[in-house]
Amino acid sequence: MTHHLPHTYLEDRLVHPDGTRIFYRSWRPAAGARAVVVICHGFNSHGGQYAGPAEALAAAGFHVYALDLRGRGRSDGPRFRVGSIADYVADLRAVIDLARSRDPGLGVFLLGHSAGGVVATTYALDHGASLAGLVCESFAFRVPAPKAVLALIKGLGRLFPALPVLTLKTRDFTRDRTALGRLNADPMTRDETQPAETVAAMVRGNGRLAREFGRITLPLLILHGTRDKVTLPAGSEAFARAAGSGDKTLKLYDGHYHDLLADLGKEAVLQDIIDWIVPRIPR
Repeated sequence: MTHHLPHTYLEDRLVHPDGTRIFYRSWRPAAGARAVVVICHGFNSHGGQYAGPAEALAAAGFHVYALDLRGRGRSDGPRFRVGSIADYVADLRAVIDLARSRDPGLGVFLLGHSAGGVVATTYALDHGASLAGLVCESFAFRVPAPKAVLALIKGLGRLFPALPVLTLKTRDFTRDRTALGRLNADPMTRDETQPAETVAAMVRGNGRLAREFGRITLPLLILHGTRDKVTLPAGSEAFARAAGSGDKTLKLYDGHYHDLLADLGKEAVLQDIIDWIVPRIPR
């Protein structure tokens, strides 16, 4: 008896125009895709951590891509360092362009988590017309650090770009002990700290978003856990208020931690994402 896999799994690299090799994974449904979902991870993460959600999305009929941003996971580049959000946006754009070339007729939905939400939302500002919708999860727009500290880091980013300034606590990511154990054991993120240059790039990126949220007009789903200590739900609420989209939904999950797709109750969150995407698939 032959068992047919419900999807085809692929790992590959694409070469960014600046020569950086960007690693990505994709999951293509065997029965044909009805839309594309591209996942952009955040700090202390990489595309491989999204295998579970990606398989579920593929089972729901989506061709899923998850990239490793430069300097993270299996992509090239100095570890965890980036000078500008524009570099991450360019990585994301390269993968989205590849996805569109493979499924030219399909709508593309972008899912950005945490710092990946900053990257995804910036992509939506610059290339929003290429997307059918944006899912922004645990958005790293507001973080539990005083403005004065963030301003100081912006200065340090220029003077001491490699200086470690931010270490996230993995225990704040999930209440699921198995998921936490997996995260703590992940060799690609173990002992990860964010250098001043990278945090400064995020602060500048968020400054731009704060000024330009109103220009975002595509369908928008914004998700956040109320007990997220890594990024503040208030940031997602601010985005929901300021976005120029006529079709925008904010959903807060009571008691959930930072990584909604690796936390207890992740199945319900994933189902909410699927239920939001399906009626918005371009016909």
